[in-house]
Amino acid sequence: MKSDKLLSSAYNSLLLGLSPALISGLLVKGLRSREGLNRWRERLGRVPFTVESGAIWVHAVSVGEVQAALPLIHELKSSRPQGQILVTTTTPTGSKQVESQLGNTVLHCYLPLDLPFSVKSFLDTVRPALAIIMENESWPNLFWQCHGRRIPVVLANARISPSTFKTYQRIRKLMQSLLRDVTVLAKSWEDADRFLHLGANPELTRVCGNLKYDLRLDRGLVEQGRELRSNLKGHSFVWVGASTREGEEEQLLRAHAFVLEKHPDALLLLAPRHPERFPEVAQMCHKLGFSLHRRSEGLFPADKTSVYLGDSMGELPLYYAAADSAFVGGSLVPVGGHNPLEPAALKLPILMGPHVFNFAEITGMLSKQEGLVKVQDESELAPLLLRLIQDPAFRWQRGEKAGAVLEQNQGAVRCVLSCLDQLLTTED
Repeated sequence: MKSDKLLSSAYNSLLLGLSPALISGLLVKGLRSREGLNRWRERLGRVPFTVESGAIWVHAVSVGEVQAALPLIHELKSSRPQGQILVTTTTPTGSKQVESQLGNTVLHCYLPLDLPFSVKSFLDTVRPALAIIMENESWPNLFWQCHGRRIPVVLANARISPSTFKTYQRIRKLMQSLLRDVTVLAKSWEDADRFLHLGANPELTRVCGNLKYDLRLDRGLVEQGRELRSNLKGHSFVWVGASTREGEEEQLLRAHAFVLEKHPDALLLLAPRHPERFPEVAQMCHKLGFSLHRRSEGLFPADKTSVYLGDSMGELPLYYAAADSAFVGGSLVPVGGHNPLEPAALKLPILMGPHVFNFAEITGMLSKQEGLVKVQDESELAPLLLRLIQDPAFRWQRGEKAGAVLEQNQGAVRCVLSCLDQLLTTED
């Protein structure tokens, strides 16, 4: 279409002016780390391995999108065991998440910059049967070139926040050009409606629900966690502080000190989000007078241990499986909270702080169904922990309600797979 050509010309003229700064930025980042230096070519479309024609390509920007994509990727691997799956990310943390969760079972590299030559180089090498873009990454050259090559593009778990929707409305003609031939599998009716207002094709738009509810926990880690719990007979109550951020550990430790006054055999499993903070948090525990056992010292702590520091990566299901209740971090500080569905899958009563905007819909649903309780600070957290200890029926009911929310909202993977199968059959 003539309008598409005009939009493409305008967009790429803008990129041409910005490209020296973009490429210089990549080179500078590459010089700062060996990994960056080895991988900056990927940003320019140089795929460092051979990809069989017809692979399924999944793009997930960073950690949250990778986490949402995992249930779908696992099912794609099961249903097409002979086919290749390529997963691209944009951030180093997203890349590490792919490597830790999927290892060598998929191919992985960075998504190229949205420059015409880098996108062309990437697609010339990959030649995918299908492009699955998680949530909402609308890159013009990428979409235009996929359309030109007759590569179906699917937005899975598609979502648009109200603020992003307002921004996109200002460039509605561009969004209409991008979305016209894209299959939109929306997370909710509200998201679907926003995509339709921006120009998505009603015949290609469907509500499938939130893929994050279809999560799979590592069963091996869960079994290890249950083994750990069975060896904690000297601790009547175990609670986990999961994915904690700076400014949270001290609050959790003070709440734990309050609990220990009445229940000296309680145990806090403390799992900071970032590994570089493990030594700092260990020092904090010692400074505040807690007896500490570190996961790196072995799985089982002594009976008199009051804090178990989870100084390991990728083992959060282990800590959840060993706990009676879970506090999910990033929520007492304005980070936005981390995923509460993992403890819900193990039917744990969930506690979070007030800052949960990263998972507003999920935390809202869990709160409404009484599977999650929000606290403002340690002064509200401590008495709630005491109630969970002293009222096992209350604890059990809250955990069951959290698990029910997860179970009632599962099924998005089946919906997405059905749509993907139709597209792949049509292409065949």
